[in-house]
Amino acid sequence: MHGRATPSGSTAEDDETDPGPLQRVRNIGIAAHIDAGKTTTTERILYYTGRTHKMGEVDDGTTVTDFDEQEQQRGITIFSAAVTCPWRDHTIHLIDTPGHVDFTAEVERSLRVLDGAVAVFDAKEGVEAQSETVWRQAEKYHVPRICYVNKMDKIGADFFMTVQQIRDKLGGHPAPVQIPIGADATFSGIIDLMTMRALYFEAQKLGATVREEDIPPEWIDEARHWRHLLEERVAETDDRLMEQYVEGRPIGADDLRRALRSATISSRLHPIFCGSSLKYVGVQRLLDGVVDYLPSPLDRPPVRGVKSLKDRTEAVRHPTPDEPFAALVFKIVAEKPMDLFYLRIYSGTLRSGTRVLNSNRDAKENVSRMFRMFAKRREQIDTAQTGDIVAVVGLKDALTGDTLCDPRQPIVLEHIEFPQTVISVAIEPKSSADRDALVECLAKLTRQDPTFKHRVDVNTGQTLISGMGELHLEVLVRKLEKDFNVGVNVGKPRVAYRETIRRPAEATGQFIRQTGGRGHYAVVKLRIEPYEPAPRDELIAFESQMRGDAIDPKYLPAIEAGVMDAALQGVLAGYEMMNVRAILLDGKQHDVDSSEPAFENAARLAFEEACRHAGPVLLEPVMKLQIVAPEEYLGVVIGDLNARRGLITDTEQRPKVRVIHAEAPLSEMFGYATTLRSLSQGRATWTMEPFDYRPVPPQVQKQITGDAT
Repeated sequence: MHGRATPSGSTAEDDETDPGPLQRVRNIGIAAHIDAGKTTTTERILYYTGRTHKMGEVDDGTTVTDFDEQEQQRGITIFSAAVTCPWRDHTIHLIDTPGHVDFTAEVERSLRVLDGAVAVFDAKEGVEAQSETVWRQAEKYHVPRICYVNKMDKIGADFFMTVQQIRDKLGGHPAPVQIPIGADATFSGIIDLMTMRALYFEAQKLGATVREEDIPPEWIDEARHWRHLLEERVAETDDRLMEQYVEGRPIGADDLRRALRSATISSRLHPIFCGSSLKYVGVQRLLDGVVDYLPSPLDRPPVRGVKSLKDRTEAVRHPTPDEPFAALVFKIVAEKPMDLFYLRIYSGTLRSGTRVLNSNRDAKENVSRMFRMFAKRREQIDTAQTGDIVAVVGLKDALTGDTLCDPRQPIVLEHIEFPQTVISVAIEPKSSADRDALVECLAKLTRQDPTFKHRVDVNTGQTLISGMGELHLEVLVRKLEKDFNVGVNVGKPRVAYRETIRRPAEATGQFIRQTGGRGHYAVVKLRIEPYEPAPRDELIAFESQMRGDAIDPKYLPAIEAGVMDAALQGVLAGYEMMNVRAILLDGKQHDVDSSEPAFENAARLAFEEACRHAGPVLLEPVMKLQIVAPEEYLGVVIGDLNARRGLITDTEQRPKVRVIHAEAPLSEMFGYATTLRSLSQGRATWTMEPFDYRPVPPQVQKQITGDAT
C-alpha cells in the first residue's frame, strides 16, 4: 500500500475462507448534492488505495475524475468517471457522479448498473435538494446505501441534525457506526462505535497514519448511548442478535457487522460514517464500510429481462461466469476514431474480438477491444467477467440502455429511464462549411447523452437543441466548439413546452392524390384520448382496434410513424405532445394506389384533426426549488417567488437561516440567480430541478400561441 496505513478492524467476512473473487468485488457510486465533497472524497480514496501518489484538489483543477477541461474550469463534476482500486484484498469499481441537477442523467445511468452507493452529505447543510433526487434514484433501482457526513470541520457542522434529516426527509433508516469528536473548529477525530475506540488522523501524514486511543472521558457517555442505539437498531433486523440483546448478553463487533451488512444489503438500515475528506479524516474507515456493508455482485438478486422485444417471456441471468453472457450499455463517449461504450457485465464472460447480439436492435455487434478504465486512462484487457465494469470499442448500433448478450441465449434487460428535457435554444453554424459537420456532431451528442435532443422547428426552420438546464446546454455547446471544432451561434434559452389534450376525439384523415401515373390513396380513422403513461412507458401510445381487414397489416408501422411524427410537431405552437393515446379504428386502401407514405400522411392528418377537437392545451415545465436564505430576507424572497407564479410548499427553520421549498414555472425563473443575489445581498443560495408538467394559464397560452402564429 505504498507505506500507507493498513486498514484495521477484521470482519466476519475476513475470518471465513475466501468465497471467490466475485465476493470481493464492489461496484459503487459516490453521489450527492453539488459541493458536498464527492470528488474530493474520491481523490482521497484513490490515494489511500495506492492508485495515485499525489492527491488532486478540485480548486486546483488537478483531480483524477474531473479530467474534462470544462470540469476543471468550473470546479464541478459534469461527466461520471469510472476508476478501479484495491482495498483489503477487494476490488472496488468506483464511479464519481455529478451533483448538479442538469447532469442528473449521469447519476441515473450510473445507479442503474451499480450494486451499492455512498451518499455524501454536507454536515452543515444536511439533506439538500439534489440529495433527495439521488436518494429517490437509488430507491428506484433498489441500490443499497451507506452514508458519509462530510465537512465535519465546517462552521455550523451538525452530524446529529444530518442523521435526523436522513430519517425525516429521505425516509432512510440511519444507523451511525461512528460519531464525531467535536464539530467545526473543535472537530478532532471520530469514535468507532464497533470497536469503541477513538481514531485520530495525522494531518501531517495526509491522514495516512491513524492513531487509535481510548475514548476521551467526556465522550464516554455519548459513545455508549449511540452504541446502545446501534445494537438496538441492528438487533431489530436479526432474530439471533435480538435474543442476545433482550437477554442483556454482550454483542460482539463481528456479529454486529454481519447483521448490519445483511440489513444494509436489504436496505433496512443505512450505516452512517463521518469525517472531513478535505482534512484527510475518516476516508479509510469509509472504505472499510464499503467492503464491510455494501454488496458484492453475488449479493444482488439475479437480473431479469425478456427474451426479446417480441417474445416477452421472462429471462433471468444469475451473477456467475457460467451463465450466458449479458451486459448493459450504460454510457457512450463520442471519441475519434471510434466511440467508447461503457458496459456493466451481469453474467457470463466477454472476450475482446468476439461477436455479440444487441438484442434491442436485433443486430450483431463486434467487440474489437476492451479496456479497464481509470478516469481518462485506460488499460487494455482481453477478458472481463460477471460484475465487471469495462469500456469497449467496435460497436456500431448500440445506444445507452441497450443489452448485449450471447446470440444463442438472447435477453433484453430493463431499459434506463431518463427525464424529459425542459429547456431549448436555437443554434446555427457560423459558416456554411460547418453546416454538415453540425448535423453529424448533434447526432453524436444525442448518442452520448440521452437527455439531449435536437430537432428542426417546422415553423421557423431553426435547429433547436434541448436539455435539462442552461448549464447543460452551455456545456454541450462548448463541447461542439472545443471537441468537434464546429463554430455555432446560439440564441436565447427558451422553455421546452409540451402539448396535450383534455378529452377524447375522433377524426378521419384522407390522403388521396391522382396524378398521371400511379396515385396515392389512404384513409385512416383515429380516436385519440388522454392517458397517463406508466413509468418507463412512451409518452405517446399507439394501438390498433381495427376490425376485419380494411387495411393490410403491413401498413400499420407507417400509420404509427405518421402519428408519432404529428405528435412531435404538436397542433398549438409546434411543441412535442405527451400523454396521448392514438387508436386506429378503421380505414380504406386501394389495390394499386395505396402505399406506406400515403398511410403515413393520412395518419398525420387524422391525428392533427382529432387533436384540434380534443381540447388541446399547452403544458409548461414546473421546477422544484430549494432556497436557503437568512431569516431577515424571508419576506422579500417569498414575495418575489409569488410574483413569478411560484407556490410555496414548505419552509423550515435552521440555525440563522430559513429553507424555502417551492414550485415555480421554468419560464419565470430565467435570471433568478442575479435577482436572488440582489434581494439577499449575495447571502442566499438556491437549487432547482425539473418536477412536473402543468397546464399554463389561459392568458399565457394565448400569448405563446399568438407569438407562434
